[in-house]
Amino acid sequence: MDINQDLPAIDSHRALQIWITENLKMLPLPERTHGNFFEECCYVVLHVPQSPKATQGGSSDLHYWIGKDASAEAREAAVSFVQRLQEDLGDQTVLHRESQGHESDCFHSYFHPGVIYRKGGRDSALKFSETNMYNVQRLLHIKGRKHVSATEVALSWNSFNKGDIFLLDLGKVMIQWNGPKASISEKARALTLTCNLRDRERGGRAQIAVVDAENEATNLLRIMEAVLGCRSGSLCPSVPSNSVSQLQKANVRLYHVCEKGTDLVVQELATRPLTQDLLQEDGCYLLDQGGFKIYMWQGRKSSPQEKKAALSRAVGFIQAKGYPNYTNVEVVNDGAESTAFQQLFWSWSKELDRKKHPEKSKLVQGNLEVGKLHTQPELAAQLRMVDDGSGKVEVWYIQDLQRQPVDPKHYGQLCSGNCYLVLYTYQKLGCVQYLLYLWQGHQSTVEDTKALNCSAEELDLMHKGALAQGHVTMGSEPPHFLAIFQGRLVVFQGNAGNKGERPPVSDTRLFHVQGTESHNTRTMEVPARASSLTSGDVFFLITSHVCYLWFGKGCHGDQREMARTVVTVFPGNNKETVLEGQEPLYFWEALGGRAPYPSNKRLPKEVWSIQPRLFECSSHAGCLVLTEVLFFGQEDLDKYDIMLLDTCQEIFLWLGEAAGEWKKEAVAWGLEYLRTHPAERSLATPIFVVKQGHEPATFTGWFVTWDPYKWMNSQSYEEMVGSSLGPGSAISEMTAEVHNFQLTPRLSDNKAGHPALQAFKGSQDRPENELGLDLRVDGANPSMNHTSSCSDSMVNGSLPREKLMHQALEDLPPGVDPARKEFYLSDSDFQDIFGKSKEEFYSMAKWKQQQEKKKLGFF
Repeated sequence: MDINQDLPAIDSHRALQIWITENLKMLPLPERTHGNFFEECCYVVLHVPQSPKATQGGSSDLHYWIGKDASAEAREAAVSFVQRLQEDLGDQTVLHRESQGHESDCFHSYFHPGVIYRKGGRDSALKFSETNMYNVQRLLHIKGRKHVSATEVALSWNSFNKGDIFLLDLGKVMIQWNGPKASISEKARALTLTCNLRDRERGGRAQIAVVDAENEATNLLRIMEAVLGCRSGSLCPSVPSNSVSQLQKANVRLYHVCEKGTDLVVQELATRPLTQDLLQEDGCYLLDQGGFKIYMWQGRKSSPQEKKAALSRAVGFIQAKGYPNYTNVEVVNDGAESTAFQQLFWSWSKELDRKKHPEKSKLVQGNLEVGKLHTQPELAAQLRMVDDGSGKVEVWYIQDLQRQPVDPKHYGQLCSGNCYLVLYTYQKLGCVQYLLYLWQGHQSTVEDTKALNCSAEELDLMHKGALAQGHVTMGSEPPHFLAIFQGRLVVFQGNAGNKGERPPVSDTRLFHVQGTESHNTRTMEVPARASSLTSGDVFFLITSHVCYLWFGKGCHGDQREMARTVVTVFPGNNKETVLEGQEPLYFWEALGGRAPYPSNKRLPKEVWSIQPRLFECSSHAGCLVLTEVLFFGQEDLDKYDIMLLDTCQEIFLWLGEAAGEWKKEAVAWGLEYLRTHPAERSLATPIFVVKQGHEPATFTGWFVTWDPYKWMNSQSYEEMVGSSLGPGSAISEMTAEVHNFQLTPRLSDNKAGHPALQAFKGSQDRPENELGLDLRVDGANPSMNHTSSCSDSMVNGSLPREKLMHQALEDLPPGVDPARKEFYLSDSDFQDIFGKSKEEFYSMAKWKQQQEKKKLGFF
C-alpha cells in the first residue's frame, strides 16, 4: 500500500496486527509469522486490548519497529505510515518507537515465548511467511529472562559465550547449547522458545537435543563441530547485562516544549516528584526518564501540527542529549496515558482527569459483600479483603527479642513501641488458608524488627511454608487487618506490658477515631493537646475523672456509631458525649487550653483506578532491576521467578517454588521499589509476600483468570528437557533427521570442513527416511566411538524384513535401534507391510505408531 493511498482496514476484534514496510508499501503479515523480525526491515505493530482487565486504561498501542540494518527509505515510510495511522485511530492511541534489541516491555509482552531477529529483508520475510522449510542451517543467540529474544548470528564458535544460550538449528535437528553460567530459568525459557520454533516452523517434526554438560554429550558436540568447525581455545566470558536499574529510572525531568517564532524552545519545569497539574491541556511536554525512555505528552488542545511534530521533537532531544539512537520513545495523548506514565507522577487524580474529560464514567465503589469474596476473587482484590475477618486469630508480640503470646483479652490493643505477629486462619472453598501479618510500631527498634522477621520464619516453617505474609506499618493497616479486630484496633503510645497488656491509662490521653465500618476503622493515640483535634473526625479524651467522646461538626452518623463501639475497649470511668462547640471548661483544661485546629472536613482518600502492574525482579550490581509484563496472566508466573505486583495501595511479592536464594531478598526488593519509585511512594505501603500454591484471593483477583490447580502440572526444567526429547530412553527419535551427515573426526581449523558442511546441507533436501544416528538422551552414541564416522552407521533400507520382524533384541543385526526397527526397512517393504509411507507413519501420534508396531511385529 502506498502511503499516499488509503490506510488498511483495522480489525478491532484482533488483538495484534503487524505490517512490514518496503518500497513505500505496507504489507500485512499472517499471524503465524508474528514475533519474527527481519533486520533489514521496518514493521508497524498495532495492539488493541481485548480484555478490559488487561488494558492500560482502554488505549491502543501503535509501535513502529526499526531493524538494525533497515534503510533510511524504509524508516521514513514507517514513520509516515504510523503518523497517518495514529491520526486515523484517534487520541486514544499511544505511539511507540522501537529499535531492534532495545524494545519496550510493552512490545515484548505481545510475543510469547519470545521474539526472533532474522537476517534478511522483505524477500526473506515473505519467503518465510509462505513456506515451512527444513533446508535451514543457522545459529541463534538466545538471551533474556522474562522477555526472551533470539538473534541469528554467525555460524561459528566465536559467537558463543559462557553466560547465554545458543540454538544450532539444522532444520530437522535442533541442538540447544546452554552456557555453563546460564541460570536454570534462562535454560527453561530458552527451551520453551526452542519447542515453539519446532512446533511453528517444522510442524513439531524436528527433533530437539540439549547440551547441558559437554562431557556428557560428546556426539552432539561432534555434530556441532561438523557445522561450526573444531573449537580452539576457551569460550568468551559472559556478556555483562545492560539492564537499567530502578535507581536510574527514578531520575525524571519534565520539560515544556513550544515554538517561539522559528525556534524550538525546550524548557525544564520540574524534577522528581512531578505533579499532574504541571501538564496543561494546551501544551506539549517532554518527560525524560533517566535517559532510559522519553515520553512526549500532548494536551488535548494542542495543535495538529504540534502533535505531528511530537515524534521528531523527541528524536531531536535524544540527539541533543547524546543519548543512544535506540532510546525508546512513547507519545501519549491527554486522557490516554499509559499506567507507566501515570505512575511517574506523585499522584494521578482521576477526578482531575474526569473534569477534563466529563464523558468518562465515574468510578463506582462497591460495597463489601462478604459472601462473594471467595467466589469472586476480583472483588476480594479490589476491597483488599480475603474474607470478613471472622476466622481464627492468634497474636504474639516481641519482648526481649523473643516471640511472646498476647492474652486474647488484649487482642487489637497494640503499642507503638512493639512489633506484633497476627496469624489469621480461614477457610477458602473447604481448604485451610493462612495469612500472617507482621505489624511494626513507629517506635519499635531495629533489633525488634529483626526478631519479628525471624519469628515469622519460624512460624512459616511450623506451617510447612503455607503462610502468606503481610508486612504492615502502624497507621497504614490494610482493611482486612482492621476487620480482624472488628473495628476495635487501638494503638497506644509506649510499650506493652506483661502478656501484651496495654500501658496503664492513668494520665490524660487523647485518641483519634477514624472510620465508618469494621474494615476501615482504626484508633490512634495522639498528643493530648487541642491542636490534635479535627472537625471532620471523632476523638476520645481520657482523664482521671471522666472520659469525653468528642464529635466534630463534620463527622456523620456512621462515624459516631463506630466510635461508640470503639470506646467499649476502655472500661470504667464515666463517659460523656461532647459535641464540637459545646465542650465543658474541664475538657479544654485537660488538653492544656484552647488552641487552633483544622476546622475543615478532611477529604476522603481517593481510590485509584490505575491498572495493576506486574514485574519480574532481579538484581544487577546490587541494584534492583525490574522487567514489566503487560497484559499479564497467570501463565506469566514462573516457578523460577520472583514477581512484584503493584496495585497502588499494596505491593505483592510472589515467590516461585524454585526461586532459590533470592527469596530472602523479596521484602528488601519491595522496599527498594518503593524507595526508588519516581512518584516517591510511601515506605509504609503494605508489602505482602505470597508463595506459589498459597496465593490469597487479594492477589489472584488481579488476574483475568486463575486456575488453582495449574501448579500441580508445572514441570521442572529437567522434566521439560525429557518431554521435549520425546518418549523412550534415547534420542533415537531424531535419527532419521540427520540424513547422510558425515561426522568429520578431525578438523584442523575453526571453520567447518567443506565436505562435511556440504554433505549435511545436501541431506536437508532429501526425504526423511534415509539415515539416522542412534543417540541416547545424553547425546552419546552406543555404536560409535570417538574416531568413527557416520559412514560406518547402518544405512536405511539395507536390511530385509525377516531380520527385523518378530526379532528379539539379541537377534537384531549390529547397529539397529530396537525402538525403531521399522525404520531400517526399505521404502517398498515399509509400504507393503504398513500400508503407508514412512513420512505418513511418523506423522501419526506416538501411541498409534506403537499400536501398529505391536500388531506387525516391530515392537
